[in-house]
Order: sequence, then structure tokens, then C-alpha cells
Amino acid sequence: MLTGKIDRFQTLINDLEESEILLDLAVEELDTETLEEVSEKIQSIEKRSNTFSLDLMLDGDDDRNNAIVSINAGAGGTEAQDWAEMLFRMYSRWVDRKSFKIDLIDFQPGDEAGIKSVTFTANGDYAYGYLKTETGVHRLVRISPFSASGKRHTSFASVFVYPELNSEIVIDVENKDLRIDVYRASGAGGQHVNKTSSAVRITHLPTSIVVQCQQEKSQFRNKEMAMKVLKARLYQHEKQKQDDKKQKMHDSKDDIAWGNQIRSYVLHPYQLVKDHRTSLEIGNVTQVLDGELDRFIKGVLFSEKS
Repeated sequence: MLTGKIDRFQTLINDLEESEILLDLAVEELDTETLEEVSEKIQSIEKRSNTFSLDLMLDGDDDRNNAIVSINAGAGGTEAQDWAEMLFRMYSRWVDRKSFKIDLIDFQPGDEAGIKSVTFTANGDYAYGYLKTETGVHRLVRISPFSASGKRHTSFASVFVYPELNSEIVIDVENKDLRIDVYRASGAGGQHVNKTSSAVRITHLPTSIVVQCQQEKSQFRNKEMAMKVLKARLYQHEKQKQDDKKQKMHDSKDDIAWGNQIRSYVLHPYQLVKDHRTSLEIGNVTQVLDGELDRFIKGVLFSEKS
């Protein structure tokens, strides 16, 4: 993974140097066509550079995984359900901008409009690393489109993001992680049943799991059987870790409740989107609701690293 990031960085440097050379030539020869070409190249480099700087912040165990996103309307009936649908549209547009792909898992339509809840997978490199910053309560302030009174209304919806975990557990045991001891097998009363050291004890150093086998007369067979038992124990160990991780994510989902408000979207009496974690404010609400979220995502990731 590190090698890939170094290669991407070097490619950016090479492209920038090439653009500088082209720019010098274009200015010297007053070549407007080449100037336009260089301008397009620089814009592309800037976009790739921004993406690369984001990727550098994503070094968590699951950051590179696909993301599973759940959006749930808060109390307030149609108003909140409409807001939940607006958020679903916002994330769908963000996914499109990233050239990722959405797979719908569950969709519960609203009573009159909007949605009660939706769960989907965002499939793409670092999808979870990006979208994990969106977990929390999102608040909307606007003039209600469902009321003739024209009063200002506040709606809430919760967003929870967790990584798509690989359910396939692969047990790869490396020799450097093992300590293998051989000893003479013992029978009833502690008497040695073999004159040779045929019994085998294997310790897996990273987990401290110990298995042993002395049933066979052959040391080779005892080692073979002990390795089978060790792999079975390691499989169970990894499965338990995955189950604990899923339970922890489920518990954190309950903890969000409705108190962890992360962002406000104000459409009236003024237009503003404010992230309460970083205090970043953007006045173009339409652009944000159209999926332009990277400034907020980058702001949160940067604040967590600093």
C-alpha cells in the first residue's frame, strides 16, 4: 500500500514538472493552444493532488473498505422523512462524483413523502475512510414545503457509517510466529511411552495460543495434528474478533441517539452549512446538497490527525 502511495506521489511530481516545461515553451512561443492544454493539465493535477492528500489521512484498519451507510429520519413525520431523502440524494451524488457505485440494501418509503430509512453500500477505494466522518445527526432548518403557514421548521436525521467487513477468514500461519517444542510423550501415571521426543507443543506467539499433541508415535504426525488444532483455534480467535468488532459498531450506533449533532444545513432565513466539529461554514447549500462534501470530510480528517 505504501509503495502505491509513493508511486502516485512521484507521478504527480513528474506531471507537474512536465507541465512547467510546457508552460515555459507556450509562453516563449505565445502558443495559446498549448497554454489551454497546460491549464487543463494543471487543473487535473490539482484535483488528483487533493484526492491524494485525503488518501494520506486514511490509514485506519478498515479505511480502504467499502462503506455501509444507514440514514434514519428523526421524529417529525413527513418533514424528517423528506430530509432523510435529501440526505440520501446528497450521498448518492457524492458517490457519483467519486465514480463509486451504490448497492441498495434496504429502503423504507415515507408515509406521504421522503423515506423513513435507507441502507446502502458505497463501493469504492477508501469509501469507508471518507464516509466514516458523516456519522452523526444532521439538522435541517427551512420553511416547510408541507405547511401552508410558511413557518420555519427544524428536521433531524441520523447517519451511521460502518465498514463492510470481509466475512471470509483466511488463516495464514507464519513460521516466525511459532515456537515449537518437542518432548517425550507421557502415558498413565506420567510414565514415558516413547524413548524418542515425539510429542509436540506449538505456541503461537502473537496470540499466546498453545496446542499440543502426543497421540501419535511419529513426531511428524503429532506436529501435523497440532497445526490443524492451532489453525482451528486461530480461526475461532479471528471470528471472535470480527464478532466483537460488529458488536462494538452496533453499540456505537445506539450511542449516537439524537444528541450527537455534527452538521446544520440552514435554508432560511439565510443559507449556510456549518460543521459543528470543525466550525467550517459553506454558504452554497445547494452545492453541498448536490454532493460537494470533500471540504467537510477533509476538515474532519485533518482535525482528527492534528
